[in-house]
Amino acid sequence: MDIKTKQQYMETLRERYLKGNKKEKGKILDEYCRNTGEERKYAIKKFRYKVKPKECRQKRKEYYDGYVKAALVSMWRIFDYPCGQRLATLLKDETDRMRRLGEIVCSNEVAKKLKKITSATIDRKLEHEREVELNKRKYKPTHTFPLKNEVPVKTSAELDRENPGVTQIDFVEHCGASVSGEYVNSLSITDIFSGWWEGDAVMGKGQERALLAIDEAKNRSPFNWREMHPDNGTNIMNYHIYKYGLNNNISLSRSRPYKKNDNCFVEQKNSTHIRKEFGYLRYDTELERKIMLDLYQNELRLYKNFFQPVIKLASKVRFKGRVKRKYDKAKTPYRRLMESDKVSREKKKELEMIYESLNPAELKRNIEKKLNALQKAYDKKKGFASRSKPQEIKSYFGVIINDVTEPVSVS
Repeated sequence: MDIKTKQQYMETLRERYLKGNKKEKGKILDEYCRNTGEERKYAIKKFRYKVKPKECRQKRKEYYDGYVKAALVSMWRIFDYPCGQRLATLLKDETDRMRRLGEIVCSNEVAKKLKKITSATIDRKLEHEREVELNKRKYKPTHTFPLKNEVPVKTSAELDRENPGVTQIDFVEHCGASVSGEYVNSLSITDIFSGWWEGDAVMGKGQERALLAIDEAKNRSPFNWREMHPDNGTNIMNYHIYKYGLNNNISLSRSRPYKKNDNCFVEQKNSTHIRKEFGYLRYDTELERKIMLDLYQNELRLYKNFFQPVIKLASKVRFKGRVKRKYDKAKTPYRRLMESDKVSREKKKELEMIYESLNPAELKRNIEKKLNALQKAYDKKKGFASRSKPQEIKSYFGVIINDVTEPVSVS
């Protein structure tokens, strides 16, 4: 019931109210308050004329009507959603021009109003439109947001540890003390069951470069991949990886944000296989990347996978506030794969042939040579004095790094 209706209803009851006795007045008030929902004391004052009834004011005709608002919104969108103060200046200068170009269609009266509208009125008129636009931008789909809803989250305890093919993936940055510019990122991939490790060196954080490195690591692995488990970094958690998994029948899961224990197996390898070998220096040249890549694809992977035993946790029991852990016998990733019935005979024969052809001492010497060459390339880049004789840092590529002025081509 609006104010005008309440006023008419009260006028019909007032005459009876003023002539009635106390009991009749009470009934009339009860009826009025029940039908209108007004307070009783306020109604008594209105019936006695001590409070003037609220008059129904006629709504003033809107000066900046819907036609003006429609043209205003069009101009606001054309000029990239400016605030009221900036748009007021643009309306004065550009309204006629936009009409001539046919970008907005409005009458001369609307155009005149647009030129004289104030900034405060502009902000009031565009309040709803601004909220709508803000919500559009807030919930705009991205490459990672909907993908994270499709990729399940798994902890390390939920991953299959009994069969090969479940790999954890991570990238290690070689940026030194500054993350500006492009620098080398080491790809690190670990099989949970065997501890088999693959690495690669990628310049920058490009998604396609990361995918190419992952594909090469997959082709080098002696087992079929069944599941990939990266962290939430955009270079390895994106639609390229997602489609790659679908095309190769590899399931994809991810760790929880800021929970490194969900990727504990690959984090261990990051420490022993990458940081221990290359340290925390900044590598940002193509020569440095090629030396690291050659190590990852040849001596380092062979040395770590065939001659570095891995100890696996067999059980963990909490007893009286203490955790008692039991570990199995230390075995190399090669031995664990050879004992597994999930690896084909052909692959086992290939692995055995590779193992028989390797000399761990020679692998170690070659690793040291290449690390020496990497150190020399870093020193030359920084302009440091030579730390060793040229004959001692003769690289695996047959070139003395101290005399190199152009990047060395690596096969």
